[in-house]
Amino acid sequence: MANMKICFLDKIFKNPVVAASGTFGFGEEYNEIYDVGILGGISSKGLTLRGKTGNSGIRLWETPMGLMNSIGLQNPGVESFISQEMEKMKTYNTNIIANLGGGTLEDYLEGVRLLNNSDVDIIELNISCPNVKAGGMAFGIKSEVAYETVKAVKEICEKPLMVKLSPNAENISEMAAACEEAGAEALSLINTLNAMAIDIYQRKAVFNNTYAGLSGPAVKPVALRMVHQAAKAVEIPVCGMGGISSGKDAIEFIMAGASLVQVGTANFVKADICVDIIREMEEFLDAEGIKDITDIIGIV
Repeated sequence: MANMKICFLDKIFKNPVVAASGTFGFGEEYNEIYDVGILGGISSKGLTLRGKTGNSGIRLWETPMGLMNSIGLQNPGVESFISQEMEKMKTYNTNIIANLGGGTLEDYLEGVRLLNNSDVDIIELNISCPNVKAGGMAFGIKSEVAYETVKAVKEICEKPLMVKLSPNAENISEMAAACEEAGAEALSLINTLNAMAIDIYQRKAVFNNTYAGLSGPAVKPVALRMVHQAAKAVEIPVCGMGGISSGKDAIEFIMAGASLVQVGTANFVKADICVDIIREMEEFLDAEGIKDITDIIGIV
């Protein structure tokens, strides 16, 4: 069988498949369905310095070939994550990525200080969430703002730092390059696309915040293009995501330049979809006579 191992930020991933933040909780519920230790890694529920109850009203809305969400970063907070979730997550024998969001730069910095003293393997700095009223995506639109944010975080960060980019950035290549220059050691993209739904019978927006994030197969072509552009713009490794629901989808992202892939919305469609994706990737490599998955990273 082909080698599926990836060395990413000096961490060994048994395969490139990572459960995406916001769709996998902290892994506990999925681990009741299958051994999540087969995954290359798990990206935690998006964390903020203090716990959040999330947005009110409708939070999920299905679209043709996609899913809209306005969760609002509901989470227990960084300290609670470290004290209550980390110990369980480490028993899964896979890489643990802490996805960290923030409403202010100070929130990011304090969150990183706390995570520095935890057992997480990588910090994924989320500067791209469209579902919060303050912060989040505001840090991921303009390259100069992202640069200053990442630079400040990098100065105190003692963990490998991966920055999650927004597809709503003014220029994804410039954004990727700015984050690399500021000290990011890896990039992940894309987060959800800013979108909207209207209830024509109620004559109002479906979501209380009006806009929400679109994910799922509908965004895959856009995500693939952006991953390709970002990977071409930087020398650091890239983790790709956006509409992946099969092994062939994942291989496309690898060929576009991603070293890892994250699977999100597809987990809601089939809880053990990551098992299928890993198997399908292995089958593709064997059928094509590819001995090592690293041989096709960025081949396009």
